[in-house]
Amino acid sequence: MGNAGTIIGTIQDPSNEVVAGARVSIANPLTGYRREVLTDATGGFRFTNIPPNHYHLNVVAPGFAKLDHDVIVRTAVPINLALALKLESSTSSVTVEADSTDVLETVPFAHSDVDHTSLTKLPSGSPGSGLSDAITLSAPGVVADSNGFFHPLGDHAQTSFSIDGQPISDQQSKQFSTQIPVNAIQSMELITGAPSAEFGDKTSLVVNAVTRSGLDQNGHGSVRLQYGSFGTISEDANLSLGTSKFGNFLAFNTLRSGRFLDTPEFQPMHAVGSNGTLFDRIDYKPTARDSFHVNLFAARNWFQTPVTYDQLNQDQRQRVETFNISGGYQRTIGTSVLLTLTPFVRRDHLNYYPSADAFADTPATVQQERYLTNYGFRGDVAYVKGRHNLKFGTQITQTRLDEQFHLGITNSDFNPVCLSSSGDPLGLPGVTDPAACAASGAVANPDVLTSLIPIDLTRGGTPLFYKNRGKINQYAFYGQDSITLGQFSVNLGLRIDSYNGLSAATGVQPRIGLSYHSKATGTVFRASFSRTFETPYNENLLLSSATGAGGLASNVFGAYGQEPLRPGNRNQYNAGLQQAIGRWIVIDADYFWKYTRNAYDFDTLFNTPIQFPISWRRSAIDGVSVKVSTINIHGFQAYSNLGHTRARFFGPSNGGLIFNSPLSTGVFRIDHDQAFQQTTNLRYQKRKDAPWAAFTWRYDSGMVSGAVPDLESALALTGAEQAAIGFHCGGVYASVSNPISACASSYGATRLVIPAAGTASDDHNPPRIAPRHLFDVSTGTDNLFHREKLRTSLRFTVLNLTNQASLYNFLSTFSGTHFVAPRTYQAELGFNF
Repeated sequence: MGNAGTIIGTIQDPSNEVVAGARVSIANPLTGYRREVLTDATGGFRFTNIPPNHYHLNVVAPGFAKLDHDVIVRTAVPINLALALKLESSTSSVTVEADSTDVLETVPFAHSDVDHTSLTKLPSGSPGSGLSDAITLSAPGVVADSNGFFHPLGDHAQTSFSIDGQPISDQQSKQFSTQIPVNAIQSMELITGAPSAEFGDKTSLVVNAVTRSGLDQNGHGSVRLQYGSFGTISEDANLSLGTSKFGNFLAFNTLRSGRFLDTPEFQPMHAVGSNGTLFDRIDYKPTARDSFHVNLFAARNWFQTPVTYDQLNQDQRQRVETFNISGGYQRTIGTSVLLTLTPFVRRDHLNYYPSADAFADTPATVQQERYLTNYGFRGDVAYVKGRHNLKFGTQITQTRLDEQFHLGITNSDFNPVCLSSSGDPLGLPGVTDPAACAASGAVANPDVLTSLIPIDLTRGGTPLFYKNRGKINQYAFYGQDSITLGQFSVNLGLRIDSYNGLSAATGVQPRIGLSYHSKATGTVFRASFSRTFETPYNENLLLSSATGAGGLASNVFGAYGQEPLRPGNRNQYNAGLQQAIGRWIVIDADYFWKYTRNAYDFDTLFNTPIQFPISWRRSAIDGVSVKVSTINIHGFQAYSNLGHTRARFFGPSNGGLIFNSPLSTGVFRIDHDQAFQQTTNLRYQKRKDAPWAAFTWRYDSGMVSGAVPDLESALALTGAEQAAIGFHCGGVYASVSNPISACASSYGATRLVIPAAGTASDDHNPPRIAPRHLFDVSTGTDNLFHREKLRTSLRFTVLNLTNQASLYNFLSTFSGTHFVAPRTYQAELGFNF
């Protein structure tokens, strides 16, 4: 279903008689994907649910020479093959060696392919976010962030998922929603280049995922039990069974951890959480031309909000419940046309709970309940003939939003009205007007946010209460054609989106890509242009659209003239190449440049997981992504992802909640700007059932962290905050109980790069998180007792091997403060049948 392909064929001998019992296999040497079937009594074979990619097909039958054939799967229209075997010669034999065409893809867009066999060996250190971890480790140009979050190619969260053809553009990270479990995924195509016209909304990264199916499965599955650091215990189980007409795949996972979210202190406090997911895919093929499928998904996250040493009495918690139902029908018409219909519904229900004592919450008490419900339908017709691969379709969705939110300031020092003569905040609960400070022997705070005084509970205010409902209707029509002209490939596409919600807009989006395959050098050159229509984030959209430019830091809530967030437009250019080194190594490099009007990000509320969408006047993002991959070479296989991103945003901003944004039009580097990151993964397994070992090295040069641009800002931090960044002066390090309040000698921080005095620049020299190296190692066996039917697996993993104390971010308006997980041990026992 979705973009997954089907290969149908018949094997004949030289006299055109069918060959029964021939062994037919398809494989991709880079991803490790492999399937094998035997031809039936009519000489026929069928592979279904094939991920888009290039495959090497071979046929082996007694008495016949081995047959090799290359197949390109880039359409859901079934591919029909009629293959003839030659008689085996006793005088000569020919061995067909793979060449560069087996590892190169001639499509004009950058992407990475990940198969289930690789997913099972990747480390995962973020409970409840295994899918996000896999994407971060597998795609070049993706910057890792806290809580399994990631920044694709300089954007904050501009990611769309297509799961068996169901489009999902709402947030999938665990602080917003829940994720489909990794053990339900057969493969992912991670598109970081020019997206085809069928993909819309958020296209900096498109995750085109194919789930596992029970079709043609005789009945097999697995149960895995894990235990690890921080009291983390989990199980995941799956079962596949079916025939050629009916299939069912079921995955059921549970997890509990003492460090569910990344924490604002290196050692977790108040960080317990749990996750449970259920995924069921049902397939039915009543005829050779018709197929149905239904995906059922339900999940729940519950977790405590981690605290700092400044919030030890706080007890805030969150619960997210998700259900998703999607269906699909496909009808093959003739040999060249495929009709696909996909209805779906998805709902997230989120509750955020404050502490029982409102004043135990600091600096604010927060309560929230919201629903995000998405109904939709997608239908398209695919047609393959000669050099053309066409698709025309439509997508219709309605998103219903229901938001309820409470907020009250509980710390009088957070937004003091008056200051002492030395500049220290004064409580003065009876003073709510800066003009009255003088009467109390104080001075008015020049930076007081007057819009927050009415909700300051320490000054007799009342909590902000917001309740609203809304809906967003979206309609899209698209057409695309992939044309093969000799060694050239051309992608042409046009997408038209209509958005009608709190604001209204229409986007006309032409897209074009061109590639050329030089067989002599084993090189594919490519270039593309994409016009995309960028829609606002739906999470907390109603409240965020009611606060105006600069959020509540600049406006009184409910004041006249607030402007809702509006869709944006982007021009994106890509140029790159693929280079094969023999048949063993592939280098894929891509340069991207994106210019956006109305660029989006999130405003995080303190250190909570609650975030509000904001928009910026424009952004200019460019960078380079590189991936170097090998095939399996005598048991060794490796890849390395490298990326550089420059993300420049231009004010003013619009929306958010307490977002103290300068309303100037100046340019600055946003916190997903990072000069360099790389991920290297090495794996060795001599043969299928032999023990294996894997090593992962992740380097990040450091994202922008604008909270501490100079010494004065560092000295204004609390002791806990200074200790978090490793602040020191004259060889003396700050601690929770002994902050540094003055410094007349050399200073710095071990986890933050503070610009030298007088050199800080929002655009050219912003403060950054300090560089970090993280190492993960795993070892295990997939068949401990070398049994055929019931295989026992063992695995042991160490994450952050060197126990490096590093930050993802610090007091970020967009992300808050979060530490990388300390050294973490994981042990796993599995049973596969």
